[in-house]
Amino acid sequence: MQIEWNVTVVAAHCRRTMSSRKFFVGGNWKMNGDKKSVGELVTSLNGANVPPNTEVVCAPPSIYLDFVRQKLDQKICVAAQNCYKVAKGAFTGEISPAMIKDCGATWVILGHSERRHVFGESDELIGQKVAHALAEGLGVIACIGEKLDEREAGITEKVVFDQTKAIADNVKDWSKVVLAYEPVWAIGTGKTATPQQAQEVHEKLRSWLKTHVSEPVSQAIRIIYGGSVTGANCKELAGQADVDGFLVALILAR
Repeated sequence: MQIEWNVTVVAAHCRRTMSSRKFFVGGNWKMNGDKKSVGELVTSLNGANVPPNTEVVCAPPSIYLDFVRQKLDQKICVAAQNCYKVAKGAFTGEISPAMIKDCGATWVILGHSERRHVFGESDELIGQKVAHALAEGLGVIACIGEKLDEREAGITEKVVFDQTKAIADNVKDWSKVVLAYEPVWAIGTGKTATPQQAQEVHEKLRSWLKTHVSEPVSQAIRIIYGGSVTGANCKELAGQADVDGFLVALILAR
């Protein structure tokens, strides 16, 4: 099995100079790969030319966090795909921010739609995780997004605003947060929000943050898009004024 990941394509071709916000590309490897294939992917990434105005973060399965951090060039940061809301205890299968940091990783993805809709994580729990991860010094890629029936019902704004509020209520230092808008209907389906649809939601999110948090935060925070992003569609998406990067998934090809 050959592992391909399009983050290098995205990072190289989606540079946007109109914004002072540094472009952010996150790669969620999900539950994919083994040590051999992950090592091959790391070797490939080490040879990538990352533009100076682009920040790249990759999120391997937690069992490979230490392995990836040791072998991956320091120009690329490492994230965990999840963490729990407390430092330690009888929580079988969970990992803590302290453990993530101990492996050399500096970011964590929280609130991904698969955590919400496959594992049943609530807005409240996600908010608690965000608070603890930030308190422990991790950067947080906080995910929000509506399902297809919610978009068709015309309640996209309500859904993403409610999810954002649960996150915002638990944030003190916004400089450590990246907000990832991932419409659930576009994740891994081949369907992608049009650049106009993505921009509309991102713009409204920025307006919500201006009203409910502060104008400086609304202007400084990076709001990235996730959902079937490819080398073919990323340039037009990145050209939108309020799209500050992407959260892309690992692609497996035989």
